[in-house]
Amino acid sequence: MLSSKETIELIDAMGVLFPEAKAELTHKNAFELLISVILSAQTTDVGVNKATPKLFAAYPTPEAMMHADIDDIIDKIKTIGLYRNKAKFLKKCATQLVEEFNGEVPQTHKELESLAGVGRKTANVVMSVAFDEPAIAVDTHVDRISKKFNIAPQEATVRQVENILMDKLPRDMWSSAHHRMIFFGRYQCPARAHDHDECIEKINVAIKEKREVKKLSFRM
Repeated sequence: MLSSKETIELIDAMGVLFPEAKAELTHKNAFELLISVILSAQTTDVGVNKATPKLFAAYPTPEAMMHADIDDIIDKIKTIGLYRNKAKFLKKCATQLVEEFNGEVPQTHKELESLAGVGRKTANVVMSVAFDEPAIAVDTHVDRISKKFNIAPQEATVRQVENILMDKLPRDMWSSAHHRMIFFGRYQCPARAHDHDECIEKINVAIKEKREVKKLSFRM
């Protein structure tokens, strides 16, 4: 397994390769982000971003979505996987936001995870992106890359992967690490068959580049 120092160096290298890594779900506020992340389960961000403009135009607030006709929500998100169940989650989640949180998205893990359709990963994304609270959301990319590069053992659960990453990385790197690993897994080292030697080579080059920049900064 990689040490803390080696893990930091690996994530830094991913940052060299993808310096603009950030959340790709289109949103204007915490409510839109929350709904988008719920919709993103087993669906691409691209697919979610195609569906949400009409959804948010019709239901821009929890109050509006709470009173929405379930069939209309279904119609607006039917291009997304598991859309029937997700429509139920959205309506229930919006209702909870209105009735339990005064129409505001809560800012704690416990409260977020009490909402319909929200698990640990979704809560972490909202905490990190909407509220700038350091968090590591372990999706399929983060889980796979963590194991492929020996940050975490193959048998580790999603929660164990999250804990290992939090232990090996400084807190101020958690959110950026999450985005860098997603971009690296999505755009450089995908689950489908590919030349993994190329991925390793790009990481090695990026590590060397990062080291040279540090040496230059030190000299300056």
